[in-house]
Amino acid sequence: MDKKGLKYIIIAVATVALLMVMQYNRPKEINWTNSYVAKHKIPYGTFVLNDVMEHLFDKKIKQVNITPFEFLKANEEASGTYFFLNDNINFGDAELLSLLDWVDKGNTLFIASENYEEKLLDTLKLNTATLFSGLENIRSHKHRLVNPLLDSEDGYVFKKEDYVTYFMKYGTDSMTILGTVANIEKNKKKDEEVNNVIKRSFGKGEIILSTFPKAFTNYFILKDNNKQYTAGVLSYLDDSRTIYMDNHHKSGKAVYTSPMYVFLNTKEFKWAYYLALIGVVIYVFFEGKRKQRAIPVIIPLKNQTLAFTRTIADMYFEKGERKQITEHKIAHFLEYIRSRFYMSTLKRDDSFYTNLAMRSNHSKEEIKALFSLLEQLEAKDNLTDIELQKLNSAIENFKKKSHGK
Repeated sequence: MDKKGLKYIIIAVATVALLMVMQYNRPKEINWTNSYVAKHKIPYGTFVLNDVMEHLFDKKIKQVNITPFEFLKANEEASGTYFFLNDNINFGDAELLSLLDWVDKGNTLFIASENYEEKLLDTLKLNTATLFSGLENIRSHKHRLVNPLLDSEDGYVFKKEDYVTYFMKYGTDSMTILGTVANIEKNKKKDEEVNNVIKRSFGKGEIILSTFPKAFTNYFILKDNNKQYTAGVLSYLDDSRTIYMDNHHKSGKAVYTSPMYVFLNTKEFKWAYYLALIGVVIYVFFEGKRKQRAIPVIIPLKNQTLAFTRTIADMYFEKGERKQITEHKIAHFLEYIRSRFYMSTLKRDDSFYTNLAMRSNHSKEEIKALFSLLEQLEAKDNLTDIELQKLNSAIENFKKKSHGK
């Protein structure tokens, strides 16, 4: 390689190294995935919420990692509040029915979700609608709590959503409004607020619904004074009874099963992995290009055994030498018995027939009939085509049955 080519290679390697150093020192990107998993510390995880509730509701929190249907079936004596939090919760008919039966006995169902299944809304005589952010403050909404003791004078502003979902009542049953939401606009009237946190009685229990699940995420709780809004909503929970925290209906993964997650989630391991891949590519490119040679195509030899056998058989048949064909056929068959079943064919007595029958999946009578045919044909000097065909069929049938076909 000349000096000019070496110079270009050095420049290319230095450029790649510089880019890798810059990439390595770049600030880690924030993961804005809607997780709602209790162990996640990303903005939309719920690590802070679960930590706060463990201290706020002392020894009353119980984590549930199975489906509500399985949990309620296995814990019929369970009572208290079942807490669900996710961007989208869909129970299904059987699971929803078991939850409503549980609430009817005097328990509380708390759900914070942006979307609700139709069956639940129909049961509670509710509808949902969408409120889009205004033109003056894009992606901004102001949340308030109806109780003045829990509310803030300026409300609680959240600037991360293009739209919000809210509830509309269509039945005559009473509905207690706990929280509202509205766009942030100048000269906004009070009646422009819509309901996004409500409470409905159901049998002996009650159901609390919120369309603002992000109020319970790490980002919202740690932002400004928003924790007061979250605490205000949680104050409607009965702190004297057990609170069951659902960990099943979650958009994020609580446990990562892939071993690559350990490497790709740690900066040092991730770049060590990348460097190893780059090294392998460079090795293959330079070493493989220098050493690889064209591999000649070698045509394998053809197996002429079958063609030779057919040629010899045709010669015997054309000359009418059926006796010789019969002898070869029988000799080949006896060799098949010796090599296949490891039996001597010199002495064909009653013991021979019994052993061969047991090893070849035949009856003793069938074996005797076959060898009787062989002896008859061996004793004859002149054979017909029909007898030759009969011999061939008998031998082939014996082989097929021996092979379990």
